[in-house]
Amino acid sequence: MRATADGRRARSLEPVRVRAGVTEKLARACAAHPRRTLTGWAVALLVALTLVATSLHGLSSTYHVVGKPESAKAADALARAFPASSGYGVAGEASDVVIVHSAHYTAAAPAFRAFVGDFLRALGATGKATGVHSYLSAGPSLVSGDGHATLISLSSASAASVKPVVDLVQRVDRQSGFDVSITGAYPAQNDFGKLSQSDLEHGELAFGLPAALVVLVLVFGSLVAGLVPVMMALVAIVVGLGVVALLSMAFSLSVFIVNMLTGMGLALGIDYSLFVISRYREERAHGLTESEAIARTGATSSRAVLLSGSTFVIALFAMLLVPTQIMRSLAAGAIVVGVVSVAGALTLLPALLGLLGDRVNALRVPLLGHRLGREEAAEGRVWRTIVERVLRRPTLSLLLAAGLLVAAATPILGLHVGASGVSSLPDSQSSKQGYIALERYFPAQSTYPAQIVVEGAGGAVRRDVVALQARLARDPRFGPGAIVASATEPILLLSVPVRGDPSSSQAVAAVRGLRSEIIPAVFAGSGARVLVGGNSAENADYFEAVTSPTPAVLAFVLGLSFIVLMVAFRSLVVALLSILLNLLSVGAAYGLLTLVFVHGLGATLFGFQHASTIEAWVPLFLFSVLFGLSMDYQVFLLSRIKEQHDRTHVTSAAVAAGVASTARIITGAALIIIIVFIGFARGQLVMFQEMGFGVAVALLLDATLIRVVVLPSALSLLGERAWYLPSALRWLPRVHDARVEPHAPAADGARAGATAARLP
Repeated sequence: MRATADGRRARSLEPVRVRAGVTEKLARACAAHPRRTLTGWAVALLVALTLVATSLHGLSSTYHVVGKPESAKAADALARAFPASSGYGVAGEASDVVIVHSAHYTAAAPAFRAFVGDFLRALGATGKATGVHSYLSAGPSLVSGDGHATLISLSSASAASVKPVVDLVQRVDRQSGFDVSITGAYPAQNDFGKLSQSDLEHGELAFGLPAALVVLVLVFGSLVAGLVPVMMALVAIVVGLGVVALLSMAFSLSVFIVNMLTGMGLALGIDYSLFVISRYREERAHGLTESEAIARTGATSSRAVLLSGSTFVIALFAMLLVPTQIMRSLAAGAIVVGVVSVAGALTLLPALLGLLGDRVNALRVPLLGHRLGREEAAEGRVWRTIVERVLRRPTLSLLLAAGLLVAAATPILGLHVGASGVSSLPDSQSSKQGYIALERYFPAQSTYPAQIVVEGAGGAVRRDVVALQARLARDPRFGPGAIVASATEPILLLSVPVRGDPSSSQAVAAVRGLRSEIIPAVFAGSGARVLVGGNSAENADYFEAVTSPTPAVLAFVLGLSFIVLMVAFRSLVVALLSILLNLLSVGAAYGLLTLVFVHGLGATLFGFQHASTIEAWVPLFLFSVLFGLSMDYQVFLLSRIKEQHDRTHVTSAAVAAGVASTARIITGAALIIIIVFIGFARGQLVMFQEMGFGVAVALLLDATLIRVVVLPSALSLLGERAWYLPSALRWLPRVHDARVEPHAPAADGARAGATAARLP
C-alpha cells in the first residue's frame, strides 16, 4: 500500500505538459523583440502627451446627475421661460455675492460708501461680472441689520470667469479697515478645483510617489529594481491621461478624474510590476535562464496580474451603473489606468526585463541587497513561522480575527451619506470665508435658493403660489421668497432661500419635505405642474441617484467576481471564500470610516475634518475599489497556494508555503497602496480624506488579518474541500498554469512534508 501511495505521489509531482497561455506568449514575444515593444509604448506616450496638452480641459467640479431628475426638468423650464439668463442667474437671481463689512463704519458713512463705489468700479473693470446690484442703487434691503455690512450680488458665467473677481476680492480685503469676502456657486467650484489640484500635487505626487520608491528599494534591495515599477506607473498615468483627454471631447467629466487616475495609476502600476519583477528574480534564483525566467514569469505572475486586473476592472465597471457625473468619471479614470497598467505589465515590463536581464538587480543597497540571487531570498521566514502557529489552532485563530473585523464593522449602523458643500472647505478658502460672513450678517439670504417652477395659467394658480410664498416665509427652514412671472411662457417662479449650506442634510431634507408634503398640500386639485430646482434640489436628486443603484452594483460586482475567481481557480469554495473575506474587510473599513469621520474618534489626531455625513459617492466607490484592489493580494496569494497544492496535494502545507513565498512582496505592495492613499487622506478636501482613509485602513486589514490569519485558517479547516468543483462544472476552461518546474519537487516537496508533519 505504501509503495502504491508513494508511486501516486511521485507521478503527481511529474511535470504536467500544458500549452503555453496568452500571457506567456506575450512575455516571450516582447522579451525577444524589446525595441519594437519600447517603440510602440514611446509612440503611445508622445500621442498621450500631445492630447493632454491640447485637449484635456473643460473638466467640472459639479455633481451632475445624468438624465432628467426633477431639478433638471426645473432648469429646462426656467431656460425656456427666462431665455436671457442662465444657471443661477435665472430670473435675476445672483450666482455669487460679495460681502463688505466694517467694524468702524456703518453703510451710511461716507467712507463706507466711497469704498463700495471704488470696489464696484474695479469690479466693472474686470469685465467678468454681470447683473451687479448694491445698496448704492437698490436701497437699504442689501444692508445688514446692524448696519455694518452690505451685500453686493452679481452673476458670473463659470468657475473660470469668476477668478478675476475672486482675485479682486482677495486684493482689497482688509484694506482701510474693510473686510471683503465672496461666496456662491462659482467661487465654491473654483476653490474645489484649486484644492483638487493642490491635493494632487502635494498628496499623490509629492508624498505618495517618493514614499513608494523608498518602499520598493527596501523590498527589492536594488535601486534599479525599485525604479522600474515607478517608471511603469508613470507611463500608465500619462497614457491614461491621454485616453481621458479623448473621452473629455465626447463626455462631461469631473475634475476629480485626474486625482483618481493618478492615485490608482501609482498603486496598480507599481503593484503589478512588483509582482512580475519579484517572480522573475525568483525564477532566476531557481536556475532558469533569463529568457526562460521571463517566460515562466509570464505564465505565472503575469497571468495573476491579468486575472486581478480583470477583477478590478469588472468591479469598477459596476460604478458606471450610477447615473452621476462624478461616479462615472471616477470609475472611468480607474478603469482606464487599470487597463493600461495591465497592458504595461504584460508587454512593456517583459521587454524591459529582456533588455536589462540581471542588471535589474544593479545598484544594490548595502545590507539589503546582499541576498539577491539566492534561492531562499524570496522566502518569508517570519511570516512562515506566524502562519504555521496560526494553523496549529485554526479554529481559535479564525474566530478571534473574524471577531475583530466584525467588531470594527459595527459602527456602520451610524453611517449617513451627504455631500461636501462650501461649509466643508478649509477656512482659508475665499468661498468658505464668504459663506461664514453671509451666515453671520445675512442669515436669511442665500445664493442657492430653491427655485419652485409652477407651470399653469389662471388666477387660481397664482393664488396658490402666493399662498406657498406666505407658508414658506413662516417656515424656519426657508427665507422670504420672491415671485417672478415669465413674459413668454405660462410659468411662475417662486425663488426661496434655503437656510444653511445647500449640501447639508438639513437643506436637502427641507427640499424633500417641500416636494413631498408642502407643495402637494398647497396645489391639491389645481392642475398645475410644480417642479423644485436649485442647488439643494440638485443635491437631493444626486443623493437619490447615488444610493438607488446600490443593489444592482453589489450584484454586478459580486456575481462577476465570483465567476472570474471560480474559473481561475476551478473551485467553488475558494471563489466564495474570497468574496466573503473581501466583504469582511470592506465592512470593517466602513465601520472605521464612520467612527473617525462621523463620530470624530481620532479625527483630530489624523488631521481629518469632522463631518456629519460621509460623502455620498464614497461608500459605493470604496466597495468597488476595495473589492478590486484586495483581489490583487487574494489572487497573487491564492495563485501561489494553488501552485503549491498542485505539487504537494497537502492544503495546510500549501497554505504555509504560499504565504511565506508571497509575504514580502504582498506586504510591500500593500504598503505602497496604503502610502498612495494616505496621500489622498493628507489632502484638504474631506471627500478625499474619507476615500484615502477608507482604502488605506481596508488594505491594512486585508494584508494582515485577512491574509495571515483568516484565509489560512479557513483553508486549513476546509482542507481538500477548499478545491471543490461540482462535476457539472468540470467543463470550465483551465486558466491556471499547472506546470511544475524541475526545482519544485526537491525543494517544495521536502518542505511540504516537513510542514505537514508539524501541522495538525
